[in-house]
Amino acid sequence: MDDGGIQEEPPSARRLTPKRSGGGSRWVDASEVDSSESARWSLDEERSLRGLSTADEAEAEAEAEIEFVMPSEADMAAGALSRKSSSGGFRRRLGKRAKRVDSLYVEAMNVQGAHGHSDQDISLLSTVAMAFQTLGVVYGDMGTSPLYVFSDVFSKVPIKSEVEILGALSLVMYTIALIPFVKYVFIVLKANDNGEGGTFALYSLICRYAKVSLLPNQQRVDEDISSFRLKLPTPELQRALSVKECLEKKPLFKNILLFLVLMGTSMVIGDGILTPSMSVMSAVSGLQGQVAGFDTDAVVIVSILVLLLLFSVQRFGTGKVGFMFAPVLALWFLNLSSLGIYNIIKYEPSVVKAFNPMYIYLFFKMNGTKAWSALGGCVLCITGAEAMFADLGHFTVKSIQVAFTAVVFPCLLIAYMGQAAYLMKYPLAADRIFYDSVPEVLFWPVFVIATLAAMIASQAMISATFSCIKQAMALGCFPRIKIIHTSKKVMGQIYIPVMNWFLMVMCIIIVATFRSTNDIANAYGIAEVGVMMVSTALVTLVMLLIWQTNLVFVLCFFIFFGAMEFVYLTAVMSKLLEGGWLPLAFSSLFLCIMYTWNYGSVLKYQSEMRGKISLDFILDLGSTLGTVRVPGIGLVYNELVQGIPSIFGQLLVTLPAMHSTIVFVCIKYVPVPYVPLEERFLFRRVGHKDYHMFRCVARYGYKDVRKEDHCFFEHLLVESLEKFLRREAQEIALEVSTMEVERDDVSDVSEIPPSHATAAGDLHVPLLSDQRLVDDNRMLGTDGSVPLLPSSSISPEEDPSLEYELTALREAMASGFTYLLAHGDVRARKQSFFTKKFIINYFYAFLRRNCRVGTATLKVPHSNIMRVGMTYMV
Repeated sequence: MDDGGIQEEPPSARRLTPKRSGGGSRWVDASEVDSSESARWSLDEERSLRGLSTADEAEAEAEAEIEFVMPSEADMAAGALSRKSSSGGFRRRLGKRAKRVDSLYVEAMNVQGAHGHSDQDISLLSTVAMAFQTLGVVYGDMGTSPLYVFSDVFSKVPIKSEVEILGALSLVMYTIALIPFVKYVFIVLKANDNGEGGTFALYSLICRYAKVSLLPNQQRVDEDISSFRLKLPTPELQRALSVKECLEKKPLFKNILLFLVLMGTSMVIGDGILTPSMSVMSAVSGLQGQVAGFDTDAVVIVSILVLLLLFSVQRFGTGKVGFMFAPVLALWFLNLSSLGIYNIIKYEPSVVKAFNPMYIYLFFKMNGTKAWSALGGCVLCITGAEAMFADLGHFTVKSIQVAFTAVVFPCLLIAYMGQAAYLMKYPLAADRIFYDSVPEVLFWPVFVIATLAAMIASQAMISATFSCIKQAMALGCFPRIKIIHTSKKVMGQIYIPVMNWFLMVMCIIIVATFRSTNDIANAYGIAEVGVMMVSTALVTLVMLLIWQTNLVFVLCFFIFFGAMEFVYLTAVMSKLLEGGWLPLAFSSLFLCIMYTWNYGSVLKYQSEMRGKISLDFILDLGSTLGTVRVPGIGLVYNELVQGIPSIFGQLLVTLPAMHSTIVFVCIKYVPVPYVPLEERFLFRRVGHKDYHMFRCVARYGYKDVRKEDHCFFEHLLVESLEKFLRREAQEIALEVSTMEVERDDVSDVSEIPPSHATAAGDLHVPLLSDQRLVDDNRMLGTDGSVPLLPSSSISPEEDPSLEYELTALREAMASGFTYLLAHGDVRARKQSFFTKKFIINYFYAFLRRNCRVGTATLKVPHSNIMRVGMTYMV
């Protein structure tokens, strides 16, 4: 949605500067705190606990609204004696106060087990059951690779002796053992974000430990989310601190990191376009030598029909057919192992010699550049390895490790060994090695299982593509498009119509154009290797910044796997002209879309930050805001987490009246997978009480589902706002009581005889401490219990101002809600370079015009929406 707006020349606003005397804090009225510069509060303790730097403190001081803190129950109980009976200009002391808690629900900090599953104690039986389920979701693509790996390898290298067969088998075996097994199962899976995996999960994890996000909407209070679990690098480890400082202070490194993440995500999407075409066509091609007259045209037609069926049922959701995924893939892996054992025993048991890596050397020595080209075919045996990490959110690390170690890894090795044993006897059968190695009596059952397995493998990549698009949208890197949630129980099951039909059209074009699995295989694998290299770079950064791993191990990981993947990349790039350009073209298209959207969004946000309205300007207008206040609640949507957006000034000029209650709503995505409902909202007051203006920051994780009805959202927002008002009243009562106790302490100390002070020298210091201890003991009851706040501090009946505000809020709610949005046009400034003008004025503007309106997410009626035209000059 167009949240907020920025004028090129915002109205002039005066800035108030907090006054201090003697270098210390003084009593300041709330109205004296400016919208962009508030008085300094005590953050020394928090900085020592959280590792906040001076820059973080300055950012915390730049809060845009007057913020009321909600103390914990223990703080309220310990400090409550009585409530000051005065009203009006209450002066608050910002220099000395309790620990700041910037969340609506204080008790939300103690929510346990609200997110993820990676740290939960799961029984052995549950782990085994979950490992069984991973077969149908995670390993479909890798499990169907025996359909086409050897046929592609030996299309580049002719079989002249057993060296070619054993060398190719050894290459495949060690490729599977090193990259999926060693790298992903034992290393990469541990770099998860509260149980979530993928390139965006790694990026969000890094963003929590270092401020590398280009969108400057981070808040320290986000660290209080229970799933944040921030552990800053220890001061003793200078290397981690140096990496963190380097990432935060150099924009070049931030852009490089974002580019890597977007490139990895775009390659996953590009791989999702090729996987259905390759898997389905490989399975259907088995009929070509079995059914008379079933030629290439028939293979293409049947493959297109299967693809049409596959993409047509996507709108029903994977949950409708998910129950059959795991059994089918389990049967498929059983079939692979059984056929492999049968072929090894019947044809050539000596293929076990391929465990000797010397055959890899002989393979390259005898075939030279042809072997180098065939290395690109070996990459096909690990396509889908990234799915182990990307689909981690649906399972646990242990379940994926168990499934791969106990089932997938041994079954794949046996399957490839069986095919190699068959080739030792029939070397001319390389083109149809999988189906030719199947006994005649078992052909049709195996064909049916292979076709179902290919469709399931395609389904896994399609779902992964949907998930990547959703995560990119949540982190501001992809235009808003329609997302349909197909399951009420599983939040990750989504359906994106636009992407579904785009993938279907592209897959049909690929099948109709290439007409051969070998030709499609030439285009297959480049994107997969690119994603692997991106994950290697990001995990290396996680090792340096977060894990604080030994530098020798970090270098070994990066050099060993980086060099291996680079070798594979050079091999698959040799097929660039034979079709390898296709995934690169798709990946480049999505990379341009994502980077352009992020670039324009960052410039727009920075422009809004520069043009926000000062609180002085609003206070000068008075509580009527210079217009007529009518009953109702106006939700002013904007993207600013602090400050008053300039769209509000445009609304005051444009509209003849303004709502009695104004809430500035900011939908913000934080770098965590999920934000629980009890930690969703942050509230702050803007201006005095009689202004009835508030700021609300609604926080969502990048995997959270925003499908709530607008009525539910409105009800939840008002309910949360009421609780905020009650907490605010409690805090005021607490501060009044604390101030009175402090004044009593000072008066008691002043009554000490001068002679005592003279004789004891500095004795008044411990006496003051003792006096406070006496007062603390006096606050305890006779039974040692801590009395609660007086009922006057929390009861609306005895607090007239609170009762007035709650009544006004309910009356405004009864009058209805209005969504005030900016209908904006983003334009580059005249003095900008030509490239920037072209990107912003044409490409980014085209994406904004054709993306989905944000209010459609909440299904807001058109009669409740009011738009104001804005022009954003960036």
